[in-house]
Amino acid sequence: MAYIYTAKKLFSFLLFFMMHRRIFIKQSCLVAAGVGVVGNLLAHAAPPATALRVNGKRIETRIFELAKFGLDDKGRGYRVAYTNGDVQGRAWFMNLMQKAGLNPSIDAAGNIVGRRSGSNPLLKPIAFGSHIDMVPDGGNYDGTLGSIAALEVIEVLNENNIVTQHPLEVIIFANEEGGTIGSQALTDGLTPAGLAQKSPMGLTVEQGIRAIGGNPNALASCLRKKGDLKAFLELHIEQGGILEREKLQIGVVQGIVGIVHWEVTVQGFANHAGTTPMNQRQDALLAASKFIVAVNRVATAQQGNQVGTVGKIEVQPGAYNVVPGKVILGLEIRDLSAAKIENLFAQMQQRATAIAAETKTTISFNRQANAVAPALTSPAVQKVVETAAKSLGLSTKYMQSGAGHDAQHMAHIAPTGMIFVPSIGGISHSPKEYSTPADMANGANVLLQAIFQLDKS
Repeated sequence: MAYIYTAKKLFSFLLFFMMHRRIFIKQSCLVAAGVGVVGNLLAHAAPPATALRVNGKRIETRIFELAKFGLDDKGRGYRVAYTNGDVQGRAWFMNLMQKAGLNPSIDAAGNIVGRRSGSNPLLKPIAFGSHIDMVPDGGNYDGTLGSIAALEVIEVLNENNIVTQHPLEVIIFANEEGGTIGSQALTDGLTPAGLAQKSPMGLTVEQGIRAIGGNPNALASCLRKKGDLKAFLELHIEQGGILEREKLQIGVVQGIVGIVHWEVTVQGFANHAGTTPMNQRQDALLAASKFIVAVNRVATAQQGNQVGTVGKIEVQPGAYNVVPGKVILGLEIRDLSAAKIENLFAQMQQRATAIAAETKTTISFNRQANAVAPALTSPAVQKVVETAAKSLGLSTKYMQSGAGHDAQHMAHIAPTGMIFVPSIGGISHSPKEYSTPADMANGANVLLQAIFQLDKS
């Protein structure tokens, strides 16, 4: 029996040697130093990349661990950027990154950046990540999933002794919810006006950056330029209900919509509500109401995913017994095409002219300075994401993102892709926001496999 066992071992060794003879010859010098080459190879042989899967339970556990930071006195989530909860959550995350060997640092804008070396230092890094700050009384998955999944990818590589060719970067962006501040600083730079902007907690952006360990006086040091990265990927919950409604598992994001705001002023004439006949009124609120209906009709009159919203209304003087003399509205239009946004606005403006004449009012528009241009993701990276999903047996849908993300700024400097997973009920920015553990694991596995594909290409 001992003879048979030894023969089997010898046959296995010869087979292994034939398969790895180049590596064997290259490392033969180690034999003289007393190192068993075959034993070393066997100990460190990694499973095929396509066979690797993330630890879904670890992702879910960390989602809930991070959710403990920043709770208010009523137990609601309040890990708003630059608050103590944000500072504590970031410290917790950096500790995990440190344990994973990423040696994290905070750049001048407050972004957390961790790096894992690749086997070829001449290659550009593949970057991926998201954010961990939240809106007041928000949910536990927006941004957090993409951040924790990025760390999970590193953990899987570490546990399986895999070194990618490209260096890998995990980026946790600062203050995404306050206007994608960290990713703007990294790609486009922040203006003095942007630094002076107030955050929800009352600090200016400049003060907030200091509060999380950044240095607003050295923002030029964190700027990245086109070509600095091989690619950027962001995993995110959909924040809408399309994937769940269509019973699909993965959204392949084609782009992130542009967003344009207008302040709309409807000027009528304030007068006594009891003594002014209905046919003699210049009712600004009536005109505003007709315009709001017109916005909806224009936005729904043509095919596509465009949206038009009046989300703010201020009536003056605002009394029961006074015909409204002035109304200020907040108009927003979103679409993946900048030209389409302008076309929709032109139609709405045309409707406004007719409404003003009908109601004996005037309607004027003031375009706001905070417009966000549409950002298309890379078709090549879209294909990588789709291929990765299909290799895992997951259903996919090409779709746009109606919400803003850090990826829209990263698309300015690198081929960028986004991966969506379903949001139950289409709910987001709410304590009821939820994505199932299975969906989160699916998204993280697509991220992992997409990174392997990008590394090989």
